[in-house]
Amino acid sequence: MPTDISKESVKILLHHWIEHNESHSRSFRDRAAEVRAISQKAAQDINQAADLMDKCTEMLKKAMQDL
Repeated sequence: MPTDISKESVKILLHHWIEHNESHSRSFRDRAAEVRAISQKAAQDINQAADLMDKCTEMLKKAMQDL
């Protein structure tokens, strides 16, 4: 399958996704702290979402290394 994408453009894209995910993960954790006053369970769910986002970020970092 031919592709027009360069290694450099993939690096840029991965870097963007990594920063984006890290920002979301921080935001999730900040909001979970606020939500805790309303629902401990919902706060736990949001923190779990942040953990999953971190796992996604680790895979993107691995992809960057594998280029």
